[in-house]
Amino acid sequence: MTISNALKNVRVEFHILQSFPVTCLNRDDVGAPKTAMVGGVQRARVSSQAWKRPVRMAMHELGIIHGTRTKLISVLISKACKELGATPEQAQACGDKIEGAFIKKKTEPKQKKGKEAAIEPQSEEASSESDGGDKTDTLLFLSPNEVSILAAAFAERGFNPSDVISQKDQKKQAKEVADLIGKTSESIDGIDIALFGRMVAQAASMDVQAAVSFSHAISTHKATNEVEFFTALDDIDPAPGSAHMGSLEFNSATYYRYVCLDLGQLCQTLAGQNVPDAVEAFTKALFVAVPSARQTTQSGASPWEFAKILVRKGQGLQVPFETAVKSKDGGFIQSSIDEMTRYLSKQEKLHGSLFGKQAEYTYGQDENFNIDQLIAALKSHAEGCIVEDKANA
Repeated sequence: MTISNALKNVRVEFHILQSFPVTCLNRDDVGAPKTAMVGGVQRARVSSQAWKRPVRMAMHELGIIHGTRTKLISVLISKACKELGATPEQAQACGDKIEGAFIKKKTEPKQKKGKEAAIEPQSEEASSESDGGDKTDTLLFLSPNEVSILAAAFAERGFNPSDVISQKDQKKQAKEVADLIGKTSESIDGIDIALFGRMVAQAASMDVQAAVSFSHAISTHKATNEVEFFTALDDIDPAPGSAHMGSLEFNSATYYRYVCLDLGQLCQTLAGQNVPDAVEAFTKALFVAVPSARQTTQSGASPWEFAKILVRKGQGLQVPFETAVKSKDGGFIQSSIDEMTRYLSKQEKLHGSLFGKQAEYTYGQDENFNIDQLIAALKSHAEGCIVEDKANA
């Protein structure tokens, strides 16, 4: 019997238009809204990472089985070991063993000898960064099933960590952990890991190819950052005037968001399990999630205005909006809709058979086609992703 992935190379492409007034959805290093030059003019920009994390957190709230991404690996493993009967000391030792396989300590810089040491003393910056107790910013993304597998392995050996992870070299220790976990298709139950992927430098066999990709959201039109000047008064001090003054940058924009969900990759990572449920949770989270920057002072709570959702085989296709649209009927949304639909229609004709369209859905124009109906339609494309060929049994 052979098993094949019936959804290989099938992708769901979300082309989303979303308008936000007076917001700073994604800040740069000086606190200003991020921008980019596109088509020779400045556009408002929201980085892919600024939207990916809110989507992942929204999926957690929807109750999916999800992984944990953390540097505090020891805490994660220790808790699981305690649940299997380990003492606090045993659990700590087991957790530290796994953490030590992946988290490197920052090392002291090499000390120069003789005259070089006298001429070039170690700077304060180098000294502060070389604290042997500091950890690197490695994050490990583990699913609940993987944590359980590791805890069970320790339990089988009486919670003696050296009987489970015996190598001295850190990279070899990481390989031991990867071997314990086994094939990712059999061990991963965290839907967010399957969607957003995982890279483990110390153990490449633990890498998971992401099933979703996010472009940076850009405004479809020219956008300029503006400055808000504000003051605050003291509730107790009767002296007239402001107790505090400051300024914050903001902008307003109609954003184009491109998100691609690879159904074939999702099916492969999850071994065909819970794929329609994963599509439902992801689409809901994509619909409700908004970046969290300055939500208390410049709340951005605008829903999708319009979206084209394509189910296709073939190369991904993003609308570049290389020429900034002009306002129409007092705003940018209608001009953006016109340009997006025109571009996609043109590319479908130019791509011919290579466009590979299986279905197309439009959200935002027909009030009788709501987000629930869109989700139901997309779930139908994710059903039966694993096919067993019994003829070859």
